Amino acid sequence: MTKVKPTAVRHKLHVKKGDTVQIIAGSDKGKVGEVLQTNPKTSKVVVKGVNIRTKHVKPQQEGESGQIVSSEAPIHSSNVMLYSEKQKVASRVCYTFDADGRKVRMLKKTGETID
Repeated sequence: MTKVKPTAVRHKLHVKKGDTVQIIAGSDKGKVGEVLQTNPKTSKVVVKGVNIRTKHVKPQQEGESGQIVSSEAPIHSSNVMLYSEKQKVASRVCYTFDADGRKVRMLKKTGETID
């Protein structure tokens, strides 16, 4: 009997690379940062300066010293909310059409468009 591998599901994310977001849950709650990368397969995003993990790296060559590297770990997209720099407030996102007929993202609280 052969095992059937489940197909990867790509989830629709409400944030894109370069968006400014606020963390709404977890140990970094309240922090604001920029989205560095997104992963639709796991519904996770990497936010600058948030969810910092330290890793001890062994020396690779002789004479080289080991080091401690800190980097951002992914956080689930449901724990981030789009953030308005002008109004200094986090808001849910809705999709509307602009004057040209393009579909754009808009912040519900402030009414400002993102795209």
